[in-house]
Amino acid sequence: MNKMMPALVAGLCLAFFFPPATPAQSTATPLPAAYRTNVYVPLLKGKRIGIFANHTATIGNRHLVDTLLSLGLKITKAFGPEHGFRGTADAGEKVENYNDPSTGIPVISLYGKKRKPTPEDLADVDVLLFDIQDVGTRFYTFISSLQEFMEAAFENSKPLMILDRPNPNGFYVDGPVLDTAYKSFVGMQPVPVVYGMTVAEYAMMIAGEKWLSPKANEKHDYYKRAANSKDTAFHFQVIKCANYTHRSRYKLPIKPSPNLPDEACVYWYASTCFFEGTVLSEGRGTDHPFAIFGHPSLPKNLYPFSFTPTSRDGAKEPKLKGQECNGMDLYAQYMSGKGVQGKLSIDILINAYKAFPDKEKFFTLPKSGNPDKSFFNLLAGGNELMAQLKAGKTEQEIRASWQPRLDAFKAIRKKYLFYQDFE
Repeated sequence: MNKMMPALVAGLCLAFFFPPATPAQSTATPLPAAYRTNVYVPLLKGKRIGIFANHTATIGNRHLVDTLLSLGLKITKAFGPEHGFRGTADAGEKVENYNDPSTGIPVISLYGKKRKPTPEDLADVDVLLFDIQDVGTRFYTFISSLQEFMEAAFENSKPLMILDRPNPNGFYVDGPVLDTAYKSFVGMQPVPVVYGMTVAEYAMMIAGEKWLSPKANEKHDYYKRAANSKDTAFHFQVIKCANYTHRSRYKLPIKPSPNLPDEACVYWYASTCFFEGTVLSEGRGTDHPFAIFGHPSLPKNLYPFSFTPTSRDGAKEPKLKGQECNGMDLYAQYMSGKGVQGKLSIDILINAYKAFPDKEKFFTLPKSGNPDKSFFNLLAGGNELMAQLKAGKTEQEIRASWQPRLDAFKAIRKKYLFYQDFE
């Protein structure tokens, strides 16, 4: 084993680095871990760093990479997720490898030909660093990228440090829990749509529950057994946020991806992303993607708001491009104080299905025509929600069907929380 990494200290020394928030601290603005350079920079000194980040990895208005370079750290490799290292690519757009124009650092795309660093990619790396802003929903692919990055680190005996960031949707847990028969990159683990954890808490959970690859699980177990070693190097290190609890309503200082441009879109995303698996527009190609939705066939007397998707950065070919859609303006609702209230707004999906005139065409289907393999079911994490909509189930009936698995997940989740919970 690599002599650098016999000790697993994540979770063991965190309370020393960042004590839990006191009542006096709780009113302070939540601060991402990246700002705590005095804690983690000494651990990275003299090492060749590979960083997995995008445009959200900032300290103030400066990218984390620029800050670390200015502090004398050596970054030999960068890895980019969906939307790319600088966050400008369309959703789902494959990104190729390149050299970052600002720094010259080689950028390896993990949303193109591969999704996991290879041993060759890591040959000139001593330690891996992860810092990306998540929005707390299962189908937002950054947590899938996180899992595969963790697996690459553990499988290749590379130390991994995660700089945690507050979760803007971390104040509730809701939605159907994924059936692993429907595992995909928009849902890899048996968690609900909104899981109420930061990326670091989530990382500790998937490692602790052995949800990683067999080889990664084996390596992780080895390092846990060696945690009492006197060696001071780390294998898996988390740096916590400051002033954050799961009751915090964290407002993102920068849009996390091209189609989540503002606070309303981030909050509505968990409820409206289901429309990506239907023929309805989820608002891409407008000023407020995921905070509006609609379709030309929805009755205007029920859906009087209208919009027309157009080509723009982050949505070059949006669904229903150039077509006037009748729909709902959830952005206006949010701005008027009638926004997300700590649960999925499943009623908007139920009512849209009821109002759509040709229900056989509501859900988009794969080329095979098999509804069981539809993108809607991948987003939902199973085929039950689609069946419930078709059967005319009420919101109360749908929610009741989620509850047993939600309760089981919450019991698991509790074991890995770093921050005061909302319950």
